[in-house]
Amino acid sequence: MNKVLIGCGVLLLGVGVLAAVMAGGVYNRLVGLDEGVSSAWSQVENVYQRRADLIPNLVATVRGAADFERGTLEAVVEARAKVGQMKFDGVPSPDQLQQFQAAQDGLSSALSRLLVVVERYPELKATENFRDLQAQLEGTENRIAVERMRFNEAARAYNTSRRRFPAVLIAGLMGFDERSYFEAIEGAERPPEVEL
Repeated sequence: MNKVLIGCGVLLLGVGVLAAVMAGGVYNRLVGLDEGVSSAWSQVENVYQRRADLIPNLVATVRGAADFERGTLEAVVEARAKVGQMKFDGVPSPDQLQQFQAAQDGLSSALSRLLVVVERYPELKATENFRDLQAQLEGTENRIAVERMRFNEAARAYNTSRRRFPAVLIAGLMGFDERSYFEAIEGAERPPEVEL
């Protein structure tokens, strides 16, 4: 009888150790994926900051080179200020991400209007400074799209792993919450309408 109890005890201990090792592996995987999401978010913030840093130079160039429409210029400056007020500790919550995206979309819209209005000023388009800034801004917009895609990929990998068994059991216990995605703004499939 003692041999049976010892055998059962060893078996239970073995199962317990195996479960602990599996739980540790799942936890470590979730930590790695969570760090990937945080890293991807940092890159998103980095490229948005680059755009925000370019805007004062663009505005100064435009202001100096043209008798410009004040309303359009003020809209860009105001939208940039709103974006500058958005600060997060780490990856934002779903509500914060939605607010962040709305502020960035407002800035994108104001910049689009600015560039369309600039078309009316051939002498401005011909200046080297403006061309350089416009090229940098276009490159930054492409970088933003790439980094948002990478963030979404990291969030998808994390969320997928988090929802799989047995990770779903550990994720809930260890505070690994679902991550939000960047989404296209409503009507993004249509070109923007600009009224001058």
